This record gives sequence, structure tokens and C-alpha cells, in this order.
Amino acid sequence: MFPPGYQLSQGSGLDRALLVKFMQCTYAEIESTGTYGHLAATVDQYFSQETPLWWVRLSSNGDDVQAFLNHPIACLWLGTAIDQVSGDRHAHIFLLYVSPIYRRQGIGLALMYQAEQWALARGDRKIGLQVFQSNQPAVTLYKRLGYEVQSLGMAKSLSGSKDLEERERPLH
Repeated sequence: MFPPGYQLSQGSGLDRALLVKFMQCTYAEIESTGTYGHLAATVDQYFSQETPLWWVRLSSNGDDVQAFLNHPIACLWLGTAIDQVSGDRHAHIFLLYVSPIYRRQGIGLALMYQAEQWALARGDRKIGLQVFQSNQPAVTLYKRLGYEVQSLGMAKSLSGSKDLEERERPLH
């Protein structure tokens, strides 16, 4: 299931700080100047026994560098979402992160398989995720696995923008 040299282990409630750190790494790759103190509150609000967490670590291969081997190099955090059209519950990937130097080795693919197996075991018929459009390697992986765009998230910065009412007035 996992590429040789890697092992999967289930996380626990003791892993909150490490989960926050991995979330910060994810968002820092997208916006390096951001402050991500709010992520701890997100983890506090949503992390529970119903939102499992898995870590990927290097497998031991004889050279016992315990501190290095125990440090996770990837993670998967899952939860539940509700389809706003049908009302059906389905699995949702909150976070999938692989440290940059370990990418393109099959770890992300193995984590996606883990996510799908968890969803199927729960009886889910669908699994969802959110990916930033600028994260083309992830978009490519998800498309290769059969994921399709279901909706399009849009955002607009309101700092310094014209008032909506002013823009909608007819020009005379």
C-alpha cells in the first residue's frame, strides 16, 4: 500500500500542535507572508475522534536514528461534509500534506487511497476536498484519480475596492 521505506500510523488527540504545524506549512507554500495563528482554533474546533488523522513516517531500516524516524513527513486529516445540493453526508479531506523533499514518490497517492478506504468503510458514496488552483501538482494528482471540479470557490479582496453601490449606479 505505501511505497517501500514509509509507514502509516494513526494520530491521536495528542497531535494537535503537530497538525497545526503541518497546516501552517501547507498555507505558507501558498502565501509565505501570511500569519496562521487562527489554524490552532480551527484544529481545536474540528479535530476529534470523528475526524481521523494519519501520519507517514520513514520506516526503520536498521540505522536507528529514532528522532529522525519519528518525525512525520506527511499527513492526512479527514472529516465529514454535507452535500448542499443533495443533503447527503460524505467524507471530506481536510488536509493532505507531504513535505516537499518527499513528494513525487507515491506518498500522496497512498494517502488518497487511505482516504478512499476510510470513506468506503463508513458507507460514504463520495469524497470531497478543496485544492488551491495554483497548486497544479495536487490538481493533476486529483484529476488523475478521477476527481472532478464540482464547484468553484471565488474570493475578492475588499481593501481599497470601490463601494458596490457606487459601481452599480448607471453612468449619466
